[in-house]
Amino acid sequence: MKVYLATDHTGFELKNKVKEFLGKEGYEVEDCGAYTFDKYDDYPDFISKAAEAVSKNPDSRGIIFGGSGQAEMMVANKFKGIRCALFYAAVAPVRAADITGRTSVDPYEMLRLTREHNDANMLSLGVRFLTDEDALKAIKFWLEAPFTKEERHVRRIEKIKKLEEEI
Repeated sequence: MKVYLATDHTGFELKNKVKEFLGKEGYEVEDCGAYTFDKYDDYPDFISKAAEAVSKNPDSRGIIFGGSGQAEMMVANKFKGIRCALFYAAVAPVRAADITGRTSVDPYEMLRLTREHNDANMLSLGVRFLTDEDALKAIKFWLEAPFTKEERHVRRIEKIKKLEEEI
């Protein structure tokens, strides 16, 4: 599988570590920038390249990096066919069960659900809220998590695609 990476200055060091990690894991990696550290660069310049590439290559994935990951996710989700999820490892307090009976506070559960339910094809990491080790673990977990292809999830993704066509 091909994985596109992109960041601005904030995630520059982590992107380079991830690039090396993914290469060792056997993934084909394309670096969409930033290529050098420049504290004045702008994330949309690089994130848009990765999102466009994933949009045009449906069997690929993208991983993008930012301080919080929020704005980078917003940029990626502007592209047709992109379903970019956000991850940072802040653990929520234990909570009461939701309507499905889940009480999980495992941050990696969220990653699994972005793949199983939403077939997320891009992942935005908030580097200010992750250790390098947490980021690598999250990436490996996310890349290996399958989309279930359950009818209800496929139906919902098709509705998202229809909205993209109408806008």
